[in-house]
Amino acid sequence: MSSPAGPSLRPIGWVRSTLERCADAPKQGFEGAPEARVRIEPDFARGLDGIEAGQEIVILTWLHQARRNVLAVHPRDDPSRPLTGVFATRSADRPNPVGLHRVEVVDVEHDGTLHVRGLEAIDGTPVIDIKPVLARSPRSLE
Repeated sequence: MSSPAGPSLRPIGWVRSTLERCADAPKQGFEGAPEARVRIEPDFARGLDGIEAGQEIVILTWLHQARRNVLAVHPRDDPSRPLTGVFATRSADRPNPVGLHRVEVVDVEHDGTLHVRGLEAIDGTPVIDIKPVLARSPRSLE
């Protein structure tokens, strides 16, 4: 029996940031990440319709510099903390290094670029999706 083909991802855009190395990036965006831009590829720019300044969104990235053979880490790279399975942490190092980044939109620029606040991804990180932050009320899910 043959196995089905694995998932295929195509970046919809790229992070443009002053953060150039993983070592320079805060662990979480709210820990001092600089403002950044997300340049959306022209084929996907129409997907930004409805995103506005002041809105919170979740940007999903492919953490291209992550180690994919890691299954346990010391949370926050703190060796005093016990080894923990990567699925119970926010570590970038994991079999499928998808990054989740809750950011605030500062501006939606005319060329298909999002100007955002709170993005800790480094320059050149592929963006694989963008989703709105949902309110907790059941009505917001309709």
